[in-house]
Amino acid sequence: MDPVPALEEPLKKVLGPPTAKVMAEHLGLHTVGDLLHHYPRRYEERGQLTHLADLPMDEHVTVVAQVADARLHTFASARAPRGKGQRLEVTITDGSGRLQLVFFGNGVHKPHKDLLPGTRAMFSGKVSLFNRRLQLAHPAYELLRGDTGETVETWAGALIPIYPATAKLESWKIGKAIQTVLPSVQEAVDPLPDSLREGRGLLALPEALLKIHRPHTKADIDDARARLKWDEAFVLQVALARRRHADAQLPAVPRRPAPDGLLSAFDDRLPFTLTEGQQKVSKEIFDDLATEHPMHRLLQGEVGSGKTLVALRAMLAVVDAGGQAAMLAPTEVLAQQHHRSVVEMMGDLAEGGTLGGVEHATKVVLLTGSMGAAGRRQALLDLVTGEAGLVIGTHALIEDKVQFHDLGLVVVDEQHRFGVEQRDALRGKGKQPPHLLVMTATPIPRTVAMTVFGDLETSVLDQLPAGRSPIASHVVPAADKPHFLARAWQRVREEVEGGHQAYVVCPRIGDEEDGAGKARKRSPEDEAEKRPPLAVLDVADQLAKGPLQGLGIEVLHGRMPPDDKDAVMRRFAAGDTDVLVATTVIEVGVNVPNATAMVIMDADRFGVSQLHQLRGRVGRGSAPGLCLLVTEMPEASPARQRLGAVAATLDGFELSRIDLEQRREGDVLGQAQSGARSSLRVLAVIEDEDVIAEARQEAAQVVASDPELAAHPGLRTALDALLDEEREQYLEKG
Repeated sequence: MDPVPALEEPLKKVLGPPTAKVMAEHLGLHTVGDLLHHYPRRYEERGQLTHLADLPMDEHVTVVAQVADARLHTFASARAPRGKGQRLEVTITDGSGRLQLVFFGNGVHKPHKDLLPGTRAMFSGKVSLFNRRLQLAHPAYELLRGDTGETVETWAGALIPIYPATAKLESWKIGKAIQTVLPSVQEAVDPLPDSLREGRGLLALPEALLKIHRPHTKADIDDARARLKWDEAFVLQVALARRRHADAQLPAVPRRPAPDGLLSAFDDRLPFTLTEGQQKVSKEIFDDLATEHPMHRLLQGEVGSGKTLVALRAMLAVVDAGGQAAMLAPTEVLAQQHHRSVVEMMGDLAEGGTLGGVEHATKVVLLTGSMGAAGRRQALLDLVTGEAGLVIGTHALIEDKVQFHDLGLVVVDEQHRFGVEQRDALRGKGKQPPHLLVMTATPIPRTVAMTVFGDLETSVLDQLPAGRSPIASHVVPAADKPHFLARAWQRVREEVEGGHQAYVVCPRIGDEEDGAGKARKRSPEDEAEKRPPLAVLDVADQLAKGPLQGLGIEVLHGRMPPDDKDAVMRRFAAGDTDVLVATTVIEVGVNVPNATAMVIMDADRFGVSQLHQLRGRVGRGSAPGLCLLVTEMPEASPARQRLGAVAATLDGFELSRIDLEQRREGDVLGQAQSGARSSLRVLAVIEDEDVIAEARQEAAQVVASDPELAAHPGLRTALDALLDEEREQYLEKG
């Protein structure tokens, strides 16, 4: 039997089962190669200290600092009623800021002995807020002592790698494990073609791995990162280039609209003219539809820029050419909304096959998982006979039972919720691969589009249609200034009295059973934890009895039966409800022009792009919109700065940049949510725009000359590893 290559050796053989288990469960590291690619997040110089003032709340951090003072207190508690409870409070400093450490009970003896004033150490723990001060409760620590024989200068100048760590495994323990496997780097297979590496003066892979984990100088770190960034960018771009290459080989039926068919009839009835942006993007799409290879296009547009209209015109063009078009939406609420708005826009052109239908009319069917059996049977029949030219639905469209007469175009709304597998499943429904248009209202910076959607051509709609109103956004600091919150509810009343409606958005539903009701014994350090996020059911109840008493209030959330959700939305759209208290189910696609105000509770619990999406639900009519971001976070916190950024600009592209810069590198695909680790570790999508653009060109050349990568075995190996991980992620997402 061949020996296992050194980098594929399981960690449990090298480090022992207990450590390997923690690494697998908490960091997703299984082999020696995985561990070598777990790069330091940053480096500390022993002589320099971390900025304590900038620590993020609720995150697991490692800091290097000096003990300023340590005091042991005794106190009475339930466990130690005679005043025998012990609490050690240690203050550490970096010269600019201070941080409190607390240890309780029997855990005080060792730190009391170790952490004398003047001692330097690495401390690792979760940052929490107690009495409005930052603290670490029971942090792990490692004292920094100079090795014997080391001069003060070399000791102070040594670079200490700080690794992404967890509460179960501190940074310095990861560092020791890496020390153990570091000799294996010599066997690392290089994915970069020699000509590319030499042409750009990049280090060889083994040398880069050595320098990233054990740098002697800051220049070592820069050289190593420059090389490893190229690996990530290049392997990812090769994967995308191969996908584009494979797609370009597929045949497709060209779809050209009839000169005076359904599309012309629809355009003639539009009560407004298309914006310049809509005309330009429509031309790009129609040019693609007329070719013999499938279109793969990403349409990004700001909230309310009229993407749905552009997509509908493309769908009508395909129906004109004898085909069918399907629109896939991520939720039932959104599928129902799209269906309603398409039928409204088309009028009697959507009544094909009925007495009210006119010439060129077609049938528009809705297909969702919760439809009754009879409605579902009829919809399936309309699709297989070709009676229905347009279908709008959820994932239910991907099921095996669904057959089309001649599927010519698939439109996917809010792409980031669908994996490539699901796109492919729907494309497999056509006799030949259908054309594909992917839409997103989440503005994506150019580099992310190249990285995440690199297998798609991109069109951008950045003009808002005439008549859309501006939205004013303000942060409401509920803890610092409670009267601001009272004023927010007053503003909601004023909007309703003026004949308008309002949304109140909360992060949670409130009927969760998972232990929320169980009484927990709270220890002193638990007291520093945050309360649970505000919930729709609780907030609706408080508003109805308190500040919004007498107004018509309804709730909407994802766990309601679909018919109830639809009924609530219909009543709100009709103006029968004054205030809708909802979760983020209203985030995309919901269109109620009369809703002018939105209050987002615990706004700090949402991401920047999500807040921008939510805010886009107001100001959709002629009256100006108002969005109030309510938070209890202290003024200096990063969460408040994030909310300030959202309040300061309506430019989605600017916000998506801020969002990316604030998220951890590698979280480009929003994988913090899916729990899967990203393939990006050193590539920062915003800053490394030039690397990504150059890697894309190089990758296209390599794939054009050698699609199977026969001459690049190292690249093939890296690609297989990346795609395995990607496949797992899509299956998890699916």
